[in-house]
Amino acid sequence: MIVIGLTGGIASGKSTVARRLGELGAHVIDADVLGHQAYAPGAAAFEGVVEAFGRDLIAADGTIDRAALGQKVFGKTEALDQLTAIVWPAIRAMAEAEIAQVRAAGAAAVVVLEAAVLLEAGWNDIADEVWVTVVDRATAVARAVARSGLAPEQVEARIDAQLTNEARKAQADIVIDNASDEAALLAHVDALWPAVSERGTT
Repeated sequence: MIVIGLTGGIASGKSTVARRLGELGAHVIDADVLGHQAYAPGAAAFEGVVEAFGRDLIAADGTIDRAALGQKVFGKTEALDQLTAIVWPAIRAMAEAEIAQVRAAGAAAVVVLEAAVLLEAGWNDIADEVWVTVVDRATAVARAVARSGLAPEQVEARIDAQLTNEARKAQADIVIDNASDEAALLAHVDALWPAVSERGTT
């Protein structure tokens, strides 16, 4: 079995690549989904987050109000570091547990851990290979604005808060350039699949 760590910046096509790999037969683990689970009442990170940032974060349904939490940490380096120190280890533990389950069951030859913060969190050491999706800044802004309705300057700020394409590429085993359209992106993934699938079975 082979584990691919898949990452990329905003609107780089990372989720599209993950979805296609899943369609081709990979077992896909979405770190965003694990992140939501980590914040759930009773989960590993719940009490830590509430203790660090206040019980006023608990919404009427007993869950953490992610929007309110975001307001407390956005643009505040120390608070964000405090949050990631609580949440990232919890997500990593869940990802490693799921990878172990797939391996024990022999359920897939290829596992994909899709995570926007794969490199920032140091989770690349979980993976046998790191795949990075990239797109130029102007295209990323245009796609993100069209998709999310955010203002261009909001997207720019989020891009600036992330690793650069160059920093990601420096740690990548495979770089997938998504400068063209979705059909070209899917064709690229399809072309990569036979070799990675073979690496997963040898």
